[in-house]
Amino acid sequence: MHGAARPIYADSPHDRPSQDDEKGFLERPSLTDDERPYKAESEFPRNTPYGQPRRSAVRYAPSPHPDYVVTEKSPLWWSRVRHSLREPFSEFFGVFILVLFGDGAIAQVVLSRNTRGDWQSICWGWGLGVMIGVYVSGISGSNINPAVTLTNCVFRKQAWRKLPVYAAAQILGAFTAAGVIYANYKSAIDAFEGGPGVRTVPGYSPNATAGIFATYPQPFMSRTGEFFSEFLCAAILMFCIYMLQDTKNMGAGKLLPLALFFVVFGIGACFGWETGFAINMARDFGPRLMTYCLGYGPKVWTASSNYFWIPMVAPFLGCLFGAWIHDLFLFTGKPPVDSPSLPPAR
Repeated sequence: MHGAARPIYADSPHDRPSQDDEKGFLERPSLTDDERPYKAESEFPRNTPYGQPRRSAVRYAPSPHPDYVVTEKSPLWWSRVRHSLREPFSEFFGVFILVLFGDGAIAQVVLSRNTRGDWQSICWGWGLGVMIGVYVSGISGSNINPAVTLTNCVFRKQAWRKLPVYAAAQILGAFTAAGVIYANYKSAIDAFEGGPGVRTVPGYSPNATAGIFATYPQPFMSRTGEFFSEFLCAAILMFCIYMLQDTKNMGAGKLLPLALFFVVFGIGACFGWETGFAINMARDFGPRLMTYCLGYGPKVWTASSNYFWIPMVAPFLGCLFGAWIHDLFLFTGKPPVDSPSLPPAR
């Protein structure tokens, strides 16, 4: 095997946070306790210091594809599934935690009639949700937002094949978290709404609880104002994400999750009241779909003149714009805006 190309290993997802399988780094396979870290055969003697044959965790073979992960074929079905789907699982649980904390904060404030919190509590809840969600979803790059995933595909050359998979996992994570929040607060919702069978939407009842799960704008907002508010919040978020990731600028390094906590808290505290600062299609659509399934009815889609589509569209445009502004004016080196990564023509 002299002269054969050797794959480059990243010891863990945290050792090379800016690299993924698209850059050609192969994850070092998991070993049992009695096995040494794997290296190429030529780098080790054939025997251990005690004269025993050395065991390899996997067979060495140069990978013909940069996104191919060298791994031992496990006899366990779940191990193979987890290995194939761990990145979508990462996004699922990251968004699950995000919505669990965010919607949980809203539920406590609304159902207690502001006696157990206020708007600031909601901002804290979403900030904490983002921070912990970023930690949870580190394996996949901590997108936890379909708009961020799309922006990374365009400006950071993330694989386009990941976009639909990540988006589906993110929506499902938000959908599931909304169901958990509903189950936890069902008795309080029954008491607040006026009975077990009563479920209402903002704009149709003073005791509406659908706003716990999805966003609904203030009644005085115009359609243009609604769209611009969501666009602005998403642009600020994406601009700050790229700034905090920029190691040639100040950068946040290992404090990135904490920095994002304050970014999201600031967005909510300064700009969030008018529309509820969804900023995230999965965070809004998943819980909205859950409320529809739980009996809130079709008004979850038609309320506020069919507002539901704005949190599904504006965050994508806002994130793309925020990333474009950052790369156009502040990126060090050749700006990615000179050669954006677009999906291949078919």
